[in-house]
Amino acid sequence: MRARGRNFYNDLAYGYEKEAATIQELYLSGKKREAEAAVPDEFCELMTLCGPEGYVRDRIEAFGEAGVTMLNVTPVGPEPARLISTVKNWLQGA
Repeated sequence: MRARGRNFYNDLAYGYEKEAATIQELYLSGKKREAEAAVPDEFCELMTLCGPEGYVRDRIEAFGEAGVTMLNVTPVGPEPARLISTVKNWLQGA
């Protein structure tokens, strides 16, 4: 978020360019809470795998059908190794 001319996060915001520009401007102006609030819920849903197991499995399947060949997984919770193993098993079964 530090450079107006080149921002990795804006590159990831395909389809949300206007929102990304607004978020960046707010953030760089020191309005971090407003920047956070400006992130569209739909964008968060499209960019993360959070939720009940069935929902996450469905999203992983949809990513595979769309041609995604790599997922970056950052587990959150008390048993991160188990979560990674679970996702790995889902991918092998797909």
